[in-house]
Amino acid sequence: MASSGGIDRHCPSTARIATLPPPRFVAVVKDECDTCHLVAPILAQIAAAGRPLDVYWQDDDAFLPDSLVTVDDHELAHSFRLDIVTVPTLIRLESQRETGRTEGWDAVAWRTLTGLEGLGEELPPHRPGCGSRSVEPGVAEVLRARYGETGIRAREVVVGDAVDPVEACFDRGWTDGLPVVPPTPERILRMLAGTRRDPHATVGRIPPDMAPCTVEKVAINAVMAGCRPEYLPVVLTALEAALDPRFTLHGVTCSTCFSSPVVIVNGPIAKRLGMNSGMNALGQGNRANATIGRALNLVVRNVGGGRPGEIDRATLGTPGKYTFCFAEDESDDDWTPLAVARGFPPGSSAVTVFAGDGVQGIWDQKARTPAELTVSLAMALSAVGHPKLCQWVQAILVLSPEHYAIYREAGWGRDRITTGLHEALSRPGTDVMAGAGGVAEGMPWSRRGEEVPKFHPDGLLLVRAGGPAGLMSAILSGWPGGRDYEESQPITREISS
Repeated sequence: MASSGGIDRHCPSTARIATLPPPRFVAVVKDECDTCHLVAPILAQIAAAGRPLDVYWQDDDAFLPDSLVTVDDHELAHSFRLDIVTVPTLIRLESQRETGRTEGWDAVAWRTLTGLEGLGEELPPHRPGCGSRSVEPGVAEVLRARYGETGIRAREVVVGDAVDPVEACFDRGWTDGLPVVPPTPERILRMLAGTRRDPHATVGRIPPDMAPCTVEKVAINAVMAGCRPEYLPVVLTALEAALDPRFTLHGVTCSTCFSSPVVIVNGPIAKRLGMNSGMNALGQGNRANATIGRALNLVVRNVGGGRPGEIDRATLGTPGKYTFCFAEDESDDDWTPLAVARGFPPGSSAVTVFAGDGVQGIWDQKARTPAELTVSLAMALSAVGHPKLCQWVQAILVLSPEHYAIYREAGWGRDRITTGLHEALSRPGTDVMAGAGGVAEGMPWSRRGEEVPKFHPDGLLLVRAGGPAGLMSAILSGWPGGRDYEESQPITREISS
């Protein structure tokens, strides 16, 4: 039986089709795109053919025909919600649901999507589009923070328009005494893009408060430190190394001594990040060196509660409590890098964290043989902690290029240099026991009949760094809490993204 309108009401499929609204189309374009200019007349043809069409423009609509319905999207809200990557993009919507999309200009795809045969016959068959403004560097995170679900779980602190956010960070005690970068949602999202880790995964509990710390919280402090997103894997790995129980971060933080974490980076990642292993490697001027170490210290302060004058009881402290991070010079293929010496395969990127003090310089401009230089360096190393304290602390010897050249030319590598230094540092117990030489400090009398080594066998590390001129090297003394060596050890971890 026929019904009004000629639709068979006993045929569910035809009744359903008849009630469907016609498809609607959305196009997203921008003025700074030649392909968008190319398709502007085609958009007018689509609208003229009776296809409902809204055209969203990201920068300027002057190039669009007046016959089109245009929508201002320079704030990119629509582009973000439509997930636009390339302009022009043409989208077909049916019952508010996307049923097709094409990017750039592709004649076949546009005709199929609109059902308009012969559309754009006057144009070339294909022309690639341009990048959407919504995916330009730095913009995506801003849009996600403004319009999307950020996933950030940290408590948001809102400051008034009249309040300087840098000053607000000072007022809340979030700084190490230097200005920090305010951790806005978009900056946090941008930082988290530097790692594949789950932002809500727990890295560990940060002493001294033993507060749980997520990847997100590390990212927040990395933002504050001034890190770039690509530094975040190094910061995370350095933190994991410092949280190894053998490092004793709690003791290092709460000690009355000088020490703070010293971060040494090995492998290809150091070069990718532009880290400094050369001139002034232990000083200022390199963003990666400065901010990676600073981020680690800010995590200890802001998450763990390690603030000076409170649980941080350092008598004098050290500038390393701001930051102490550098890369090893691996330019000589004959040299065994620190990470390789500590068991990691050649070519791997790794971080070593050492509980160290400041820099003690060693000048020797007259040694010309390995034997002369070794004895000279040993004399300086004997003063680590105190000349009469042995097996009390660890140390890093940072060999400059000119000092290392004396060893290299004689065929001495890491192992031989280390062995020679240990031998030169051995002292008769009668020289270093308490009271000897009129100095009350020293080793127990029970060791007066021994040859006493200055360091434990693994207590002296060698690292190559520095500029090409200057017959001088440096000593980084370790934390005295490691006097039995089991109390604080350097920790090396391979960097994972």
